[in-house]
Amino acid sequence: MSYSLANNKLLYLSLALLLFFSFFLYAFTLETYTIIEEFSVTVRVWFGRFYLWLGLGCVLLLVLLAISRWGSKRLGTPEERPEFSRLAWISMLYSAGMGAGILLRAVQEPVYMKLNPPIANGAPDATVALEYTFYQWGLTAWAFYAVFAIAIGYYLFVRNKKALPSTAFTALTDMITTKRVQRGVLGSIDILAILTTVFGLVAAIGLGTTQIQGGLKHLLGYEFTIGGTIAILLLISVLGATSVLLGMQRGIKVISTWNIYITVALLLFVFVQSDIPAIATRFGSAFYHYLVDFIPLSLAMGPYNPGEAFLTDWTYYYWAFWLAWAPFTGIFIARISRGRTLRELIIGVLLVPSLGTFFWFTVFGESAFDLIAAAGSYDGQFDNVFSSIFVFFESYPYQGLINTITVLLLVSFLVTSLDSAIFVLSMFTDKGTPEPSKRHRLLWSIILTIFSIGILLLGNAKADINVLIAMQKLLIITSLPFALLMVVMIGLFIRDFAKK
Repeated sequence: MSYSLANNKLLYLSLALLLFFSFFLYAFTLETYTIIEEFSVTVRVWFGRFYLWLGLGCVLLLVLLAISRWGSKRLGTPEERPEFSRLAWISMLYSAGMGAGILLRAVQEPVYMKLNPPIANGAPDATVALEYTFYQWGLTAWAFYAVFAIAIGYYLFVRNKKALPSTAFTALTDMITTKRVQRGVLGSIDILAILTTVFGLVAAIGLGTTQIQGGLKHLLGYEFTIGGTIAILLLISVLGATSVLLGMQRGIKVISTWNIYITVALLLFVFVQSDIPAIATRFGSAFYHYLVDFIPLSLAMGPYNPGEAFLTDWTYYYWAFWLAWAPFTGIFIARISRGRTLRELIIGVLLVPSLGTFFWFTVFGESAFDLIAAAGSYDGQFDNVFSSIFVFFESYPYQGLINTITVLLLVSFLVTSLDSAIFVLSMFTDKGTPEPSKRHRLLWSIILTIFSIGILLLGNAKADINVLIAMQKLLIITSLPFALLMVVMIGLFIRDFAKK
């Protein structure tokens, strides 16, 4: 039976906090940005290195689980089999967990890393550029998702608990004798996970919407105002709401699968027109260095330390972004992974998307390096994160068609990120049911739209900032409480899992 909207404390407290913060985004935009800016400095000074240690710990934990006898344990009963095919499963988890980001950074990040090598390991600058890009988009990002997915999936499908973030912390109630305090602790964890999810999602929506605006500006030559950007966001919100109302099979699965088809087609379009031997060589070299350097990279040790300023602008921000997405992406992955073994889940979530992402960045990055070399000089054409990929496609045939497809793919990726987040948030507030009611899905569609508009306003609070800068500062703050809780969750999961 669906959990009604009435007498739903988790829903109302979460909405109250989000609307309270939205009020300040709309009414005191500049003042809110200033507070966020100052607080983010404190967080990254005190906890930046903690993010690095947590990321490395999650990767090592998953590797140990995969190679241990525990890897054969299934999320569900021993007889259960997966609901979705491997292709549909990979498509859905990749669209939810990464999506539009690979279009946003496909060219800009490798080029930036080549021009500003973050580490000195003796490899050529182009190899270092791709190695560091792999590091920021690879195993660690997916490890955050996979750890949360495994923990929630275990309690959800093996222990038959509710699909709530607090499910992974129910062992804490053994230390608390008062029922009221128990409910308060678990409810606070659920609210924190909801807030973290919302902040992470609207950051992605804000960035993606701004890139779509950049693409349309590049294609049409039209200068968008903030009102035009909000109109694009409203379109994405309507599409996301429609998809999530259609459900997992008819909406989310279909769009996610087509995302992968189009992404692969776009990748092959660039790949077959590039220097294929050079791409293969660069991929192998960058991947080798990434694996060999992984631990010192993960801890920013010695020559692998790019400095606090660089870590703040890039790595800390990325780790905060992945952590902010971990609650909804992890639970979404758990929801679609019932019947799979831990080993299959770890390989499917940790390795397959990482390798695909590495190849994507190698193809686009190496091709961009070649374009710059052929031009004889670099005049900053790939510096703008919101338009770089559209400028890149100007060097290829059918540029108008390809750029149009890229804009549509951006919209589609944002829709799948939005609909999966709405689905998971609805699960949270609909008493942890795996199939939340349409009323909850519609309500969260509206709330996320309101909040996303507020984030766009925040990104326009000052002339010298943009949505990306605002999100870097906000996510470093909002992901910290969940990062701290994740350490507790891992400890509780290992203790409970080892008992079985």
